[in-house]
Amino acid sequence: MAHSDDLRKRVVEAVFLRGMSRNAAAERFEVSIASAVRWAHRFSSTGAMSPAPTGGDRRSDRIEAHGDYLLGLIRRQPDITLLEIQERLIANCGERFSSSVIWRFFDRHGITFKKSCARRRTGAPGRPEAAPGVVWGATRS
Repeated sequence: MAHSDDLRKRVVEAVFLRGMSRNAAAERFEVSIASAVRWAHRFSSTGAMSPAPTGGDRRSDRIEAHGDYLLGLIRRQPDITLLEIQERLIANCGERFSSSVIWRFFDRHGITFKKSCARRRTGAPGRPEAAPGVVWGATRS
């Protein structure tokens, strides 16, 4: 459960203005000792009492550094697969990324990988989509 900024402020003030120990402040305000220690440390290092932002992307900058190369690769060869892109990154840039990281990069840049019309359906060669006389779905007599 998230604690209010008011509670954080009271704990931090008790530690820094009144000289209470972090353990005593935690007991006084009925919060965990770990929380009181974290809040006091955050205040002493940054001057902020509110919680730090959570979530978000912290690692995409590594693949974004190769953004021009990747976008140029797609422009030159639009039908390239993610696995081929992965192999080229290893060979040409010396970087190893999973295919999901590569896919998320292209998703962020609005590039999708769609199958071509020629590969829309698979079936027996030389036959139409459905054999004549075969009924697909329920019918009434």
